[in-house]
Amino acid sequence: MPKPLTSNSKAAGLFDKRDFIYDPKRDDYRCPAGERAIWRMTKVDRGRLHHRYWPSACPNCSIKAQCTTGKFRIVARWEHEQVLDVMQRRLDCTPDAPCLRRQTVEHPFGTLKAWMGSTHFLTKTLPRVRTEMSLHVLAYNLKRMLQIFGTQTLVAFLKA
Repeated sequence: MPKPLTSNSKAAGLFDKRDFIYDPKRDDYRCPAGERAIWRMTKVDRGRLHHRYWPSACPNCSIKAQCTTGKFRIVARWEHEQVLDVMQRRLDCTPDAPCLRRQTVEHPFGTLKAWMGSTHFLTKTLPRVRTEMSLHVLAYNLKRMLQIFGTQTLVAFLKA
């Protein structure tokens, strides 16, 4: 799954977060002008911890108009963003991975949608819907194992 891009900066013709390079040893970002955006504060947003960084040089920066319309360019970093960075590097090495994933999961989800009536869940509230979906996935997996291994082999495996 590719790393989500949540900023409209690129669409507005400004630098986006990808133009800022994170240095994990120093825990700061290097902005496109070469300045250090240092950690300034931590904020909890929708239950997620985000660190906020910005450089002191923003008000006098020569390329500020390409970077931000505000007083400072703030770059937010989720506390677990290194996991997303590792995943993004893996995707950059294998650009066909999302296509392969779509092909792999298309059949199970298509089958599950057909079993469910393809329109809605029968239960309401998230915990019940999760249970219903888990039961659908369990039934799908059991049915696939029966087709692959056969009844006798599967029963023997379950007894062991």
